[in-house]
Amino acid sequence: MEPTGIGSTLRDARNRRKIDLSEVEEATKIRIRFLRALENEDWDVLPGDIYTRAFIKTYASYLGLDGERLAEDYRESSGGAGPAERPPPRVEPALSGRRATGRSGVGGRVLAVIVVAALIGILIAIGLASGGGDSSSKKSDAAAKTGGANRHRAKAAAPGVAVSLEATDEVWVCMVDASEEPVIDGLILSPGEQEGPFRSKEFSVAFGNGSVEMEINGKPAHLPESSSPIGFAVDEDGKLTELQEGERPECA
Repeated sequence: MEPTGIGSTLRDARNRRKIDLSEVEEATKIRIRFLRALENEDWDVLPGDIYTRAFIKTYASYLGLDGERLAEDYRESSGGAGPAERPPPRVEPALSGRRATGRSGVGGRVLAVIVVAALIGILIAIGLASGGGDSSSKKSDAAAKTGGANRHRAKAAAPGVAVSLEATDEVWVCMVDASEEPVIDGLILSPGEQEGPFRSKEFSVAFGNGSVEMEINGKPAHLPESSSPIGFAVDEDGKLTELQEGERPECA
């Protein structure tokens, strides 16, 4: 990418204020090697366009510059969203597979249920006529009780933890489940956009910044405010643990 002047603008502003890079790191939580890469416009050292824009915005705002404008200048100079930023196909909840089933499939199932119900009705009528009504009734009651108990056990044994997200500002999200399959595959969420709830034994999630609200099992989770990338692990008990760089999940 051609020189943009962003790096020299940041460096000159820092030098005018006589601020050391270590002070900037402490205030912005951006590592020195990334700050130095920004000033030298060594874009390959930085972890991707989303992170780079977030770093530029944070660093410039700290120096009293127009962070939004400089981040936009970088986006235009880099040719817009790179391949890693193009929102991939959305991962729909599991019910999408049912919706994909054609009407003919639904109609066939309904017809089959009607036929089975009619046969059961005929068999019950024959049983009552032959004096076996009491036996049939007892069997039906036992089956109902067994079915209710099974449903209760299935409900009680529902595995994992449920997680849902809502963006409060534009934010990049990568979230993978216990099998390390992405449920949100590097998606940029707009303010107010919601995803989930997703259910798994555990989750790992990375955000481009802290502009997101999370619910775990229907309850709000406290996330620290951050203008830099952050990440968390959610275990099956709903416990939230912050992940360091290198531990966070990676998406396309």
